[in-house]
Amino acid sequence: QVQLVESGGGLVQAGGSLRLSCAASGRTFSSYAMGWFRQAPGKEREFVAAISWSGSTYYADSVKGRFTISRDNAKNTVNLQMNNLKPEDTAAYYCAADESYRLGAGTRGVEYDYWGQGTQVTVSS
Repeated sequence: QVQLVESGGGLVQAGGSLRLSCAASGRTFSSYAMGWFRQAPGKEREFVAAISWSGSTYYADSVKGRFTISRDNAKNTVNLQMNNLKPEDTAAYYCAADESYRLGAGTRGVEYDYWGQGTQVTVSS
């Protein structure tokens, strides 16, 4: 069983930055693909970014060039640096882990086995 705990959410003005972190339990974190998803009120959950066990990164078009995903295997953490935030980035952000040791990283929620509880990001205009 893998437990994921997100942190770093908050309220920020448009154009500002936030850094989300996800701490994972488990001795094989380095073999997991990790992803970030978000869900705004009344909307479906959507893919934000993912990083494979080998370090390859993937981004949704809406965040490309503004968000950066990274991982620190020594600390069992995955981070999401969010710059130039926009009001439309407002959502609950969820960290997810995929233990299937796939090549690459999934962009669909069903490809992930474990989920965190989420952290709220609110961007004011």
